[in-house]
Amino acid sequence: MRIVGTARLGRRTKDLVKRLGRNDIAVIDHADMDRVSAEALLETGVEAVVNAARSISGSYPNLGPLLLVRGGVRLIDAAGEEVFERLSDGDPIEIVGGDIVKDGVVVASGTPLSVDAVERAMEDARQGLDQQLEQFARNTLEHMLKERQLLTDGVSVPVVKTQMAGRDVLVVVRGYDYKDDLRALLPYIREVRPVLIGVDGGADALLELGLRPDLVVGDMDSVSDEALRSGAELVVHAYPDGRCPGRERVSALGLSAVEWAMPGTSEDLALLLAYESGAEIIVAVGTHTNLIEQLDKGRKGAASTFLVRLKVGTRLVDAKGVSRLYKASVGAGEMIALTLAAIGVIAAVVVISPAARTVVWLLVLRVRAAFGM
Repeated sequence: MRIVGTARLGRRTKDLVKRLGRNDIAVIDHADMDRVSAEALLETGVEAVVNAARSISGSYPNLGPLLLVRGGVRLIDAAGEEVFERLSDGDPIEIVGGDIVKDGVVVASGTPLSVDAVERAMEDARQGLDQQLEQFARNTLEHMLKERQLLTDGVSVPVVKTQMAGRDVLVVVRGYDYKDDLRALLPYIREVRPVLIGVDGGADALLELGLRPDLVVGDMDSVSDEALRSGAELVVHAYPDGRCPGRERVSALGLSAVEWAMPGTSEDLALLLAYESGAEIIVAVGTHTNLIEQLDKGRKGAASTFLVRLKVGTRLVDAKGVSRLYKASVGAGEMIALTLAAIGVIAAVVVISPAARTVVWLLVLRVRAAFGM
């Protein structure tokens, strides 16, 4: 199978997808590709993806590669670092078998992954999941010992203008099924009007549905300029060692932000901010809740997320539960509009249909007879 397209290079998949089109071939460097990244690649419509790294290393059964190949994308695996050295962004290339060809010369080669091959690799990876669980548990215990004050003491949160005390707060993370779950929550959002917090790219998901985030929290590495300029308050995730990855970008846009130095992930910060600010209910969209999702994060410190869940658990509700249990109430205005619409339909039928006019006239006569009119 031969595929021709324009090479688009990016070592960070979540950044690359923003500039991919149907005629492009994505060249990435993404070991153990996660589900969210695969879904983002599928949405771009690309026919082929070249991965310099191994898409599934066997450390755990990650779903990304399976989603891609089942979605009809040609996945060339383990093409090697040289693919980034021998290609430039915008080069016209073609894929022939497992070869990446530029100007008639093979510049790199990888392994085309089929559905069967990925499924076998995932099955093998499941065999080693016990070891990953053991490592995750050990890491969690170590982190709990180091950060136990997070559970026992209050957390000093930054001062923000948005009032959350006594209100529902919706935290949107770019995670599993986040777009579908957010759409399902639209009736809840319209009626309850919760505070809307977008964690990095989660802010763009809100904008896509015509919702403006009240706050954007994160490293600011996967959120659009439009979301940052939307008028939302910005809380930039800094780290105890002094690093603050989002500071430069926010400053370059001429925006002001609050910096918050805390260990953990940006989604952890958003949940803690809502909790410590007195939110009554925290509804989480796209957050990472199970072992596979945590391993998909690819971060040894992901155990901090478990600790935060223990902290905020009494107020935390998963979006999937809300979308299944919440039923929007029908207000008086909606009932009046529905009644008028029904009367309008009946009136139209009466005007158009002679038989309907006869029935209505007979009813009128019966009423008049009953009341002696």
